[in-house]
Amino acid sequence: MIGEVSALRPLLAAAGLGLGIATVREPGPRPAGPAEAAAAASMPARRRLEFLAGRRAARRALRAVGLDCGEIPRSGRLPVFPPGRTASISHSAGIAVAVARAAGPDLPLGCDLELRPLPRAAARLVLREDEEELLDDRDEPFRAGSRPTGAGWTVTELFSAKEAAWKALASTSTGTGTGTGTGPACLGEALDAPNGDRRDGPNGDRLNGPEYGRLGEAQDPDATESQIPREEGPQGLRHARSAGSLRDLRVGPAEDGMCVVRLRADPARAVRVRVVRVRTGVFGYVLGPSPSLDTSAALG
Repeated sequence: MIGEVSALRPLLAAAGLGLGIATVREPGPRPAGPAEAAAAASMPARRRLEFLAGRRAARRALRAVGLDCGEIPRSGRLPVFPPGRTASISHSAGIAVAVARAAGPDLPLGCDLELRPLPRAAARLVLREDEEELLDDRDEPFRAGSRPTGAGWTVTELFSAKEAAWKALASTSTGTGTGTGTGPACLGEALDAPNGDRRDGPNGDRLNGPEYGRLGEAQDPDATESQIPREEGPQGLRHARSAGSLRDLRVGPAEDGMCVVRLRADPARAVRVRVVRVRTGVFGYVLGPSPSLDTSAALG
């Protein structure tokens, strides 16, 4: 699996992004400084490994674009990067990935790794009725670069696109520049929760079992940073996890097999997202802001 993720480096490099990868199985994981050590100390063993793997992935992504970075402390549940450095972190199935951009314009940054495909039944937790036409009957995503024009999307692809987009949209609105801004369903560095964890659907319905992955009350590897409910919305306002969901974003197709994700409450705020296949899972990453368009047309 690491090889499949690593193979995405040229694709991301072409977009000006560096990729960092780490796993929870790497020997001798240690915090990079006292702030990381203090954060990790209060975490259960599994969370600690995931938290440290995310930090290593972020440092490796930054090195890939020529930037050194020491320890990455937290402010609340958000990672805090040194000035001129920014990265977005995602976790799935014991693997942490991060993308970083070289110092320069403050462009939106977000990524999401999903190695466990979501069932089609999960669509109601991700999409609204005006997005359901995007779905098709495939169980697996298209391979990178092979999406036919007008082809449909799997639930996992659309979920990953929205997760990556929310991180980017939230971080730009809060001014954190971290690429890990918290939002309705992807707060911070989101993570697959343990099997059997209880999930909340958009209408308060309870879902159980691993097949629903991170939907509902998704968990965050940054600690007790992963405790529920999650907290900051796109305007930097604190609220309970149940206050929103990925259904508060609207996704639509774009050129070259990409998609555009917009805030329903503010359609002018939008990003372009590419979603590529990683074995039976997917990796979504934000390429940049989407050109503005007529907002009435955007929301049909």
